Amino acid sequence: MSKTVSIITENFGKYDPSSIDSYLSIGGFSAVKKALAMSSGEIIEMTKKAAVKGRGGAAYDTGRKWAQAASVQGDDKVVICNADEGEPCTFKDRSIISQDPFRLLEGMIIAGYTVGAKNGYIYLREEYRHLKPLLLNAIRESTEKGYLGDNILGSGFSFHIHLYSGAGAYVCGEGSTLIESIEGKSGRPRIKPPFIKECGLFQLPTLVNNVETLAIAATFIQHGVEEYLSHGTPDSPGTKIISLAGNVKNPGAYEIPFGLTLREIIYDIGGGIPDGHELKLFQLGGASGKVGDASILDTPYTYEALAKQGLVVGSGGILVVDDRTRVIDFVKSVQDFFIHESCGKCTPCREGNRQIAKIIDRFVDGNQHQDDLQTAERFANIMKNCAFCGLGETAQSTLLSAINHFPEEFGLEVAASEKH
Repeated sequence: MSKTVSIITENFGKYDPSSIDSYLSIGGFSAVKKALAMSSGEIIEMTKKAAVKGRGGAAYDTGRKWAQAASVQGDDKVVICNADEGEPCTFKDRSIISQDPFRLLEGMIIAGYTVGAKNGYIYLREEYRHLKPLLLNAIRESTEKGYLGDNILGSGFSFHIHLYSGAGAYVCGEGSTLIESIEGKSGRPRIKPPFIKECGLFQLPTLVNNVETLAIAATFIQHGVEEYLSHGTPDSPGTKIISLAGNVKNPGAYEIPFGLTLREIIYDIGGGIPDGHELKLFQLGGASGKVGDASILDTPYTYEALAKQGLVVGSGGILVVDDRTRVIDFVKSVQDFFIHESCGKCTPCREGNRQIAKIIDRFVDGNQHQDDLQTAERFANIMKNCAFCGLGETAQSTLLSAINHFPEEFGLEVAASEKH
């Protein structure tokens, strides 16, 4: 475990998450105090220097996002914490909420102060309903102590946080869909423009950030940007909380510095594959992520190195699959997930997923048609380029990357030999 670090997770296990007094005893809310003594511009410059990419999956530059939100004119703005975390094999936000809820509130307060928002909303996935009492208590105690509500710590800045629960829809992890859900509508994405930063929740200028992103903001405000930048690599600075699961001996949420190799993550931190089995594949970034094989295990876990291999950091999920699972069976399980979770709003996603599922089923049964793979690839690329939101755009990432890494399992090598 020596290859893990404790920067974002430094408070885990060090205080009682149900007690603000316990949090204050370890220096809690010092980040808020520092932020309130700074200008919005100074915080934005710190955030840009920290070079934090959004940890929800899209990897949009946080400093740029905050600067854009701050520049939008409006007396009433909103900050939303996206705690939907519906991506399979992703549970790092849950670890933050359950072990350090006050750090999350600090990040939201800092974001609200920076962009000029009066209200914050935590959108909590339905499956995390057991965490609602913890968050509600943290909000209540923070308000009673003057860290939330009107005129926070006598600064003249007022900020209120509200908690909303989703209904268990994966698509609500997308920003505009999440907003529709909070407003009491069906969870389906909005047409853009107008963009969320200008017209979001209740038609107000809105900033949406992931749980981990907000926790990082509180971290580097408290300790300084240089401390955070002392970890990671020049191109991917800092740390990342990963969700390691599947066929590994030590599954769990771990904070790592960027730059460790996939081999170090799976075999050193994860303990390797149990019961003497061999690695078959791994999937990064959840069900919408891509898969890789053992030949690229020495790739550093950075945005740039993974991109060169056609992989993504995404939400930070790392799912390990051993040799007991056929690639096509794994692809089918992912396809079944997207069939279930597609909202059905756009034709490419709704019909594309359905038609590709039929083709995958034929591969599973060994009854595929001669042109099935070519048809599936064509439909997948149409979805990637034409779907209305990120769900449809990335739903076939598993299939396309599996074909690339395991062509023999789709009969491509056989087909090539037959041509000669």
